[in-house]
Amino acid sequence: MTLRIGLYGGSFNPAHPTHLRISRLALARLGLDQVWWLVSAQNPLKTQAGMAPFAERFAGAKRLTAGDPRIVVSDLEARLGTRYSIDTMRALKRRFPRLSFVWIMGADILAEMPRWKRWRELLGLMPIAVFHRPGFAAMALGGPAAARLRRHRKAARVLADARAPAWQYCWASRSNESATDHRRNGQNSP
Repeated sequence: MTLRIGLYGGSFNPAHPTHLRISRLALARLGLDQVWWLVSAQNPLKTQAGMAPFAERFAGAKRLTAGDPRIVVSDLEARLGTRYSIDTMRALKRRFPRLSFVWIMGADILAEMPRWKRWRELLGLMPIAVFHRPGFAAMALGGPAAARLRRHRKAARVLADARAPAWQYCWASRSNESATDHRRNGQNSP
């Protein structure tokens, strides 16, 4: 049996309960065995201003997920030396050829995807699960990435076994909570 792994990348600045809820929804809806949080050393699209040190963000993510062994907080990007998602995806597929991966992201990320390095190529590397985020659905679903994926929509339960390009927009999330809100409110750790 092939393990199905959700890859949830981000700054996790800080990790917060919505990250945890999305991970648990992905486990249930997509039939995943694990979700790996790929804590990025530095998001190339974000400035370092306001970014907590990597060790602090990593430790906060570990504390938040401590009660759920299905969610694995990883420093793989730092260890692999990758900076861009496309390079991380390629490296993980090479390193773990027998695992089935699904890239997990919020609707806000799908909307900004055309700013990513080699984003068109990235869409063809592994299936993508996009979780609803209030205020971003129209921009995400009307954007270039969704247009490129439109005819490749798969049911959530088979997404992990689908050949890329494949995707699903998951309407399950109703929280508008963000890491920016947590930083603004002085809640830098879970």
